[in-house]
Amino acid sequence: MIWKPGDCAAPGKTPMGVDSRGRIVNRVSAPARYPFSAVVGMDDLKLALLVNAVSPAVGGVLVRGEKGTAKSTVVRALAALLPDLDVVEGCRFGCDPADPDPECPDGPHADSAVPAERPARLVELPVGASEDRLVGSLDIERALTEGVKAFEPGLLAEAHRGVLYVDEVNLLHDHLVDLLLDAAAMGTSHVEREGVSVRHAARFLLVGTMNPEEGELRPQLLDRFGLTVEVAATRDPQLRADVVRRRLAFESDPEGFAAGYARDEAELAGRILAARKRLPGVVLTDAALRQVTAVCAAFDVDGLRADIVTARAAMALAAWRDHAEVTADDVRDAARLALPHRRRRDPFDAPDLDEDRLQEALDQAGDADPKGQGEPPEGDGPDDDPGGGGGRGSGGAEAEGTESGAGEQAPGERPGEAEHDPAGPERPHEGGAGEDTGTGEQRQPRPQDPDQGRRAEVGETYRPRLFSLSGVGQGAPGRRSRAETPYGRTSGARVPRSAVHGLHLTATLRAAAPHQRARGRTDPGLLVRSGDLREAVREGREGNLVLFCVDASGSMAARERMRAVKGAVLSLLTDAYQRRDKVGLVTFRGAGAQVELPPTSSVEAGARRLRELRTGGRTPLAAGLMRASDVLRVERLRDPSRRPLLVVVTDGRATRGGLEDALRAGARIGARGVHGIVVDCESGPVRLGLAARLAAEMGGESVRLEELGADALSGLVRSTRRAA
Repeated sequence: MIWKPGDCAAPGKTPMGVDSRGRIVNRVSAPARYPFSAVVGMDDLKLALLVNAVSPAVGGVLVRGEKGTAKSTVVRALAALLPDLDVVEGCRFGCDPADPDPECPDGPHADSAVPAERPARLVELPVGASEDRLVGSLDIERALTEGVKAFEPGLLAEAHRGVLYVDEVNLLHDHLVDLLLDAAAMGTSHVEREGVSVRHAARFLLVGTMNPEEGELRPQLLDRFGLTVEVAATRDPQLRADVVRRRLAFESDPEGFAAGYARDEAELAGRILAARKRLPGVVLTDAALRQVTAVCAAFDVDGLRADIVTARAAMALAAWRDHAEVTADDVRDAARLALPHRRRRDPFDAPDLDEDRLQEALDQAGDADPKGQGEPPEGDGPDDDPGGGGGRGSGGAEAEGTESGAGEQAPGERPGEAEHDPAGPERPHEGGAGEDTGTGEQRQPRPQDPDQGRRAEVGETYRPRLFSLSGVGQGAPGRRSRAETPYGRTSGARVPRSAVHGLHLTATLRAAAPHQRARGRTDPGLLVRSGDLREAVREGREGNLVLFCVDASGSMAARERMRAVKGAVLSLLTDAYQRRDKVGLVTFRGAGAQVELPPTSSVEAGARRLRELRTGGRTPLAAGLMRASDVLRVERLRDPSRRPLLVVVTDGRATRGGLEDALRAGARIGARGVHGIVVDCESGPVRLGLAARLAAEMGGESVRLEELGADALSGLVRSTRRAA
């Protein structure tokens, strides 16, 4: 049964929904959520969510956007539109009575299992969740001491056949993201603990939101999301007023506001159910498939996942729009959502997609069709679905969402040419005079104002040396310094401090063995008690706080050294991105020092600030070190477990405050246990070695700028050995 407008109660009545059999039902148990149909703008975001609601096989949605753009509101509103589910009564894993999971831990379920009906769930995964909370946990203590295989389901089981929502997914640990995306791709979750194994179905619609300012996902994880959408707040005052008006109305009377959109909500729910039923009959013609593959090839995406996701999304769009076959418009809109995040080649690239090039690829694929079947249709008629059109961007600020990714493009360069740079993916986009601003206007060179300083271009980047901290930390898992982490190689065992996490089986058996006679054990085997349990101590790598303190004075600008310095710092920033560090940037020149970038996980923001950095003026080295010390002190209060690494980039020529003040400031930093690296930028035939003196006072390490690269260092070592 498909819902028709006349079937719904009038506004002001109880909100309506559609059950799994197409019946209109009342939903009064849950508190009112902001209605999906009441969201202003956000066309692409709503379209991407609806596509996944029609076909969860598309692979989920990653929503990227600045804070305060209602990302979470839209996602939470989607769950109310999903059809109700028939589940086996009493099954904690939500098995379908018509097709129960044969390996369900609560099974096997008989053919006569009693069905129960419940709404589709929206399960939220908090950033601080543990692995056991995500995948579930086995009670190892009961398994060993009582022989009971007790499994407590996690969030993956709870989200089965519903929506799993991860807010700030970029802040989730990589290990958890791997588990999450593996379960989403395979449709099952496996829990392995010391030889005890549990498997259960875990099919869900995965939605993640993130603020790029707080850090990016690794490219291989980014690729696992089916679709991505960039959202930005509209700059239209009228639309902003409409958003505020609706939000205030909802907060003053949630039930009444939701009831006013009940008709629209029920219509959307009915369309989702009808589209799901139409989806198996949608035909992906050879012409449409040729367009899908031509578009993916034209944008030079890696692998074939993009082709598969685009094809699935195009079929879901066709079902949503009631098309019997996939059309060129369906392929175009699917490509706009499936390809942008798969085109990144540099960690600092923003996802983007040039729509002129997209249309060119579609036209060429259509022209190549010998039967003439690849030409786009005249149109679909009036498009009344939310987000069903081909508008760019979301939230009424379509151009802003897509232009942000084009701001790095050089004047006159065709989109996508940067990916073919022979320098490889580590070559950054260079800033400087005459660069494109991303708005169609070319930024003119700034006058050489001595107060403003001048901006040098960024030099070549390279693979830098690995700088790590001594000792073993306990910070956030990463890839820089040694640390005790939940993941990594087993380095020992200890008595559990609370509940057992990661049992060390050998140490447990060794602890239990001496007591077997006292416990009356005479037959083969061991009697294990709770006091015998030992948990594994694992050693891995942690991410650190890498704070750059960069000399931007006039002496650094001499002989174009600043270009090389920027290239070196950008290389270190790229290395920090790959090692999952937090980064900060302090610069000093002229009258004092300033924090260009507070410590953040957004290495992209650090690269952007570095490119815009200007040089000139005197050298307040002491002020720069004191400002860096203040930043480290505050950050230690916020995150005591994350150990800092201070990288000072200078030639050591302190012309304001004096060298002695700078050396005293460095000594205070070293006395607080901060590991320091001084990159010596001094050049010329006569060198004073001031940077090396500063490194000695800090108790840190001094490295010359030309020796910073790993290749340069290995070459230096080889030449030294040959000379010997």
